[in-house]
Amino acid sequence: MSVREVSALRDYLGPELRGRTISDARHVVSLTDHLQESCLVGGAGELSGRSVLLAVSDQLISALAMTEVDGVATRMLLCPPDLKADHAQVLVDNAGIDAIVTDQPSRWSDVGVYLVVAARLPVRVTTTPRAERATEWLMLTSGTSGVPKIVSHTLEGLCGAIVADGPPRGPAPVWATFYDIRRYGGLQIFLRAVIGGGSMVLSEPGEPIADHVARLKARGVTHISGTPSHWRKLLMSGSAAGFSPRYVRLSGEIADQAVLDGLKQAFPQASVGHAYASTEAGVGFAVNDGLEGFPAGMIGTNPGGVEMKIVDGSLRIRSRRTAHAYVGREAAALTDADGFVDTGDMVELRGERYYFVGRRGGIINIGGLKVHPEEIEAVINRHPQVRMSRAKSRRSPITGAIVVADVILADGSAERGQQIREEILADCRATLASHKVPAVIRFVPALDVTAAGKLARSDV
Repeated sequence: MSVREVSALRDYLGPELRGRTISDARHVVSLTDHLQESCLVGGAGELSGRSVLLAVSDQLISALAMTEVDGVATRMLLCPPDLKADHAQVLVDNAGIDAIVTDQPSRWSDVGVYLVVAARLPVRVTTTPRAERATEWLMLTSGTSGVPKIVSHTLEGLCGAIVADGPPRGPAPVWATFYDIRRYGGLQIFLRAVIGGGSMVLSEPGEPIADHVARLKARGVTHISGTPSHWRKLLMSGSAAGFSPRYVRLSGEIADQAVLDGLKQAFPQASVGHAYASTEAGVGFAVNDGLEGFPAGMIGTNPGGVEMKIVDGSLRIRSRRTAHAYVGREAAALTDADGFVDTGDMVELRGERYYFVGRRGGIINIGGLKVHPEEIEAVINRHPQVRMSRAKSRRSPITGAIVVADVILADGSAERGQQIREEILADCRATLASHKVPAVIRFVPALDVTAAGKLARSDV
């Protein structure tokens, strides 16, 4: 089925839904039943032609509501659960929201728009909504302390990479992701599952990793996606034993060689790949050769119509999968004059391969010299006793700032701390410019990860 032949997500589900489900830690919902049920009080009909904010705390209900609201509402804004209260009214105004689908009406009572309360569980209905229009999908950017930007996508663009890949080979996949599906990375996996003829197992906020992995095994998960930080935490937990996915996917952060090698060792029968995607640029490409970075030959036009170029060290992407606008009263241009999205992800050409070195906006300043913390972390993470690291700057009265590295060691390595510290420094001195070598290495028990699954970064 071509994406141009459908007008709503429900049209993608097709006639053969037997055995396909969406589940969380408490409930399993049959997709067959869902087409004859509604999780919305009063159904989706009263949302016809409205601009809807989808603000449901529960991921499972959110997944079901997406398929009901799409094709009925004019636009749908997906609200992640960690949205700050003082940002809500600004986003409602910027997106022209006139209806809210929520299971927490008291939280939104002061916003002053029409409310639709989401039911806790789907209920049988006599009629199901028909697609009336192509709904505009709105998503929020992450990684900013201010009000997030609103990015506009079409269903065609969101599904472009999935349709281009075609139906999966072999048995129907059971997908899972550490992401929240109301963010771009998680939404891509949810769409890939339901459009690709598979089932979906959702993550659960605050669920211990061991319990999460046990649930993934019990549900027969074969394909799973997360950020490198998600995967490092799983590898550190010791919960990978007995879990045997067929496909392991990384995205959202730089996938360095250490985490790729660690996953291949943990899941020797799996295909381990990393993908590039962002809320603005859409799905760019996937790398499945087991190596960090990507081949230089990918610059230019690739299969699927994705075009890439490098401008001043920054990766730029143009394709039908990119978002088509920022939404809001003061929205900036999303693309350059040629239609390319400037991703802000900086790359370096080494031989015949490009390597990601960090975010343009994440540079730290050491004595007037610019440093990408991810470049330092990639070297530290190569040490066999290191499980995860974070480099940042700290004020210095002499140079203005120095590099400080917080490092998590493998279990049982603490007694060799000083030796490991010296080995890490030796590796850094052999690989990095002198101003990038950490002045201080601190061994820590844990590192914070943001709600989007990325390593939390803040300079001190």
